[in-house]
Parts: sequence; C-alpha cells; structure tokens
Amino acid sequence: MHIAGIPDHVLYTWLVMAVLISVSFVASRNVQLVPRGTQNFMEVVLEQFLALLDDVIGHEGRRYLPWIATLGLFILVSNLMGLVPGLVAPTGNLNTTAACAITVFILYHSIGIRKQGFLAYLKHFAGPVPLLAPLMFPIELVSHFARPLSLALRLFGNMFGGHILLAIIFLLTGFDGLIGWALTGQLMGLLVGTPAGVLMIAFTTGFLLPLKILVAFLQAFIFCMLSMLYIAGAVEEAEHQ
Repeated sequence: MHIAGIPDHVLYTWLVMAVLISVSFVASRNVQLVPRGTQNFMEVVLEQFLALLDDVIGHEGRRYLPWIATLGLFILVSNLMGLVPGLVAPTGNLNTTAACAITVFILYHSIGIRKQGFLAYLKHFAGPVPLLAPLMFPIELVSHFARPLSLALRLFGNMFGGHILLAIIFLLTGFDGLIGWALTGQLMGLLVGTPAGVLMIAFTTGFLLPLKILVAFLQAFIFCMLSMLYIAGAVEEAEHQ
C-alpha cells in the first residue's frame, strides 16, 4: 500500500495508531468486573507493564504507565507489521526510531528536572566528587546525548536488517529464483531447484519467521526497559531524598 506524497513510514505509523486506538476502544467500551475477551487480554498486557515499572522504578513508576505502555505497544505492533506481506514496519525507518528515542530523551530529563529542580538535577551530572566535576560533567553530557542515538540505531538496525534478510531469501526462493528455475522443466531445475526451494521455504517458515517474531518482542522490551532505567536514574536522587 502506497499513497503518493505520504512517506511509507508515516502512512504505516498512522495504521499502527489506528490499530491501537481500535483495540483500546473495543477493550474499554464495555468494561466488566470480570474481564473477558479483548478487555482481559489488555488487562494482562498492562499488568506486565506495571510489574516492570514496579521492578525498575518502584511503586512511584506507575504514574508513567500510559507513556511506557503506549511506547512499547507502538513499537511492538510496528515491528510485527513488517512480517505481514505487503506491509512496511515503521520501525524499519530511522525517522520513526529517532522520533521515539528523542521523545524518551526529552521526557526523562523533564521528569528529572520536575522531581529535583533544575539546579539539583544539574548536580547529578557532576558526580559525587566535587573536584572531578569539571571532568565528569562533559563526560555525562556525552553519555546522555548518546542514549537517543543508541536507542534509535539499535531498533532501526535490527528491524531493517531483518527485512533485508527476508527480502533476499524471497528473491532467491521466488519465481525469479529457485522455484522459477524448477518450474522451467529443466532437469537440473527439477533436481536442484525443487529440493533447494522447499528447503528455503521450510527454513523461512520454521526458523526465520519465528526468529523475527522473537526479535520484534525483544526489541520492544529492550526499548521500554532502557526508557524505564533512564527514568529511574533521573528520579533516583529525588526519591532518595
């Protein structure tokens, strides 16, 4: 699917948003005391996010559930969308992953400043030894600015690399590859192309696609976990006080 004038990653980002909004509407339109169906499924998902927030940040981290859960579900659905033939994963584009990473960068610093105050939060960059503050401050700044770069490139690289691998295998296996060679009726095509094509299809469906699904979940989990760790670091001093 492609619409002229709209980049693919923007179009499919809208599609992911539509999917999440629709699921949220179905799950919450008739809330029951004993959940069933979509409501039950979404409650289980949110409980997992709450458990992670409690473990990483503490009970105070529950206030960040809407942001973390939205971020995690958006990344997960975007990752899985790339496995559907004809669709494009928004997270396979650096613009999307950079937008998510920059959002994390801005929000966790905003949370830290709101919790501790601007000057107290700046002291967090100076380290525990005042004499080493001139050395530690620029090092900490570089470290923090490297975080969104790391978040964006890790997610983009894993998603984009997986799509390239799938595209190469489909090209080698399809009608322009081994299967096409087998269908020509040539003896070598029948003897070599047919078993090789069947083997590639079995490898893709039995190993590569499950691996891609696992990577999609892992990358969403890692992105959310790092985001929560950054928040925990930003509020740590304030909570200690």
